[in-house]
Amino acid sequence: MHKAIIISAPSGAGKTTIVKALLEQVPELEFSVSACTRAPRNGEANGKDYWFITPEEFRARVANNELVEWQEVYPGSYYGTLRSELERIWSKGNAVIFEVDAVGGINLKKFFGEEALSVFIRPPSIETLKTRLQNRNTDDATSIDRRMAKAMFELSFAENFDEIVVNDSLDDAISLVVRLVRNFLPQ
Repeated sequence: MHKAIIISAPSGAGKTTIVKALLEQVPELEFSVSACTRAPRNGEANGKDYWFITPEEFRARVANNELVEWQEVYPGSYYGTLRSELERIWSKGNAVIFEVDAVGGINLKKFFGEEALSVFIRPPSIETLKTRLQNRNTDDATSIDRRMAKAMFELSFAENFDEIVVNDSLDDAISLVVRLVRNFLPQ
């Protein structure tokens, strides 16, 4: 089996920023674009940020066993990992990196076993997390409340990951995760 890196965290904990840094600093990594049924946000592109598909198409792909893992994150809102993404990345000889929520991370770790390194990015506090979500100006108050409730749920899974990194200093968190990944990948 091929190597995989799994980065999970609640929304606002810094996982996207850390994954971007990993992709810049560890050239043998390639990002796995997840499939989802939500609408694209401003600036998001199909096939780059997510594969945006309809709930009907998503359910059909599940029925055809085209996903490695998937879940209904919010009612009617599905996210998952397409087998075709893994095959695309591995065919180039790269290791795959995932940016997923905690349940997706746990499911991927179960699928890959020892061939995967799973890292949970923890915010320094719940208060800091809420401030980060508010400051990025992408969600209304109701969405932030929903994300905060989900964050509390996700934080309860942190101990299921190989490594937990507290993101109280972004530069330090990036350095630590890069070091963990380089130590895990074959030289």
